[in-house]
Amino acid sequence: QGQVIESGGGSVQVGGSLTLSCVASVSKFSIYAVGWFRQTPGEERNFVASMTWANVTYYADSVKGRFTISRDNAKTTSYLRMDQLKPEDTAIYYCATGPASGGWSQRRGGYDYWGQGTQVTVSS
Repeated sequence: QGQVIESGGGSVQVGGSLTLSCVASVSKFSIYAVGWFRQTPGEERNFVASMTWANVTYYADSVKGRFTISRDNAKTTSYLRMDQLKPEDTAIYYCATGPASGGWSQRRGGYDYWGQGTQVTVSS
């Protein structure tokens, strides 16, 4: 079975930047979509950004223009660059990979493999 491990979370001040990384030990990573989701206590896990196997990207409106998703298939790794961070970006961030295509990559159901999450805290 595949394994997904996120890293790079931490605490940052408003306006700062962080880059999250996600290493997926999934043999089909290069033909899978990769997505980032986030969750706060008592809330659902919400879509943040995704990139299909064809490198088509999708972003939640709340992060568009501030976050950038990328992937390195040779390293089976995805990155989420987060700039201009706001307190409302505080959450646990999860990486996932799976056979989602196109806009389905914005849905949790499109993914088979999930990481354990990494905490991001933005303080003023």
